[in-house]
Amino acid sequence: MVHGGSHLVRTVTAVLALVLALTAVLGGAPTATGATGTAAAVPSPTPGELTPHAVESTYVSGVSSGGYLADQLHVAHSAVFEGAGIFSAGAYDCAQGSVNTALYACMDTYMPRKTPAQLEQLTRERAAAGRVDPVANLAGDPVWLYHGGNDRTVDRPVNNDLATYHRDFGADVSYDTSSAAGHAWVSPLGKVACASTASPYINTCGTDPERSMLNHLFGAPVNPATVSPLDGTLVRFDQNRHVPGGNAAAVSMGKDGFVYVPKACAAGSCRLMVALHGCQQTYGQIGDTFMAQANLNEYADTNRMIVLYPQATTSLDNPRGCWNWWGYGGDTHYADKGGRQITAIMSMVRQLGG
Repeated sequence: MVHGGSHLVRTVTAVLALVLALTAVLGGAPTATGATGTAAAVPSPTPGELTPHAVESTYVSGVSSGGYLADQLHVAHSAVFEGAGIFSAGAYDCAQGSVNTALYACMDTYMPRKTPAQLEQLTRERAAAGRVDPVANLAGDPVWLYHGGNDRTVDRPVNNDLATYHRDFGADVSYDTSSAAGHAWVSPLGKVACASTASPYINTCGTDPERSMLNHLFGAPVNPATVSPLDGTLVRFDQNRHVPGGNAAAVSMGKDGFVYVPKACAAGSCRLMVALHGCQQTYGQIGDTFMAQANLNEYADTNRMIVLYPQATTSLDNPRGCWNWWGYGGDTHYADKGGRQITAIMSMVRQLGG
């Protein structure tokens, strides 16, 4: 396995070592594709395209690898994203292009990692080079963070670094460490016991973190819709059209992405929320479970909010279907504007009007 450097895999041995390491850390064998999730709260997907809407503000949220990518998107494109909500992740580019650092410094803490101050300086240098937007944009941005007391996948000190990083840039940080949650997205619609870390990694803890997150991001939300299925439209679109080179699989993204559009957003202005699943939560692995249980569509219906659900997929150097936060596939720009997944998601955001 490569120690440091910009490329994740250079030999067959390194590929095999990576698969084994990720499997050992995240637990068990890779989940089989083709699973179906519960569809209690989300309509059946309708094939279509991303169409422009009158988007008044754009936000990003995510969990675990999706939390890392959410932060990368926010930092790289802080002129677009007005805030972020993140479950269980570390500071911007903690991994530094190394799978060893990702596993043993930015999840566990067996190895030293760069301090928030060092990562802040790195961010300033990238901003000066035009690789990310000016850091001044981050000042005042609402950043909502969540870390559960039983989360042993991303250790608390790593998540603390994320809070420090944004506070140092002047963001308005709300950091919830009060729950006993395991490593998961936490939602009142979740089916996994609060303290567990188990598939599909959507836990219920007797609280509504999404209300807290949305309240911090844009103000007190209207109560979520309770009708099931919801009356908006879930559009399934082709992600290949948004990926550099036109091949989503080549950057470990699925062919299909999804966007939930409430009826209220067919005309008039709406917010846009990009919601990023974590490892082992792709559509190919758990069906629509993340979209059905994340508790975002319910708030979308009553708060004029479109929800974009981009999809990662599994690949040889990404066996768990994680988002790229350590530089797999040789993407040396994974954490800046040139990142392949970042470029693809920004294409989707712009197509929607964000």
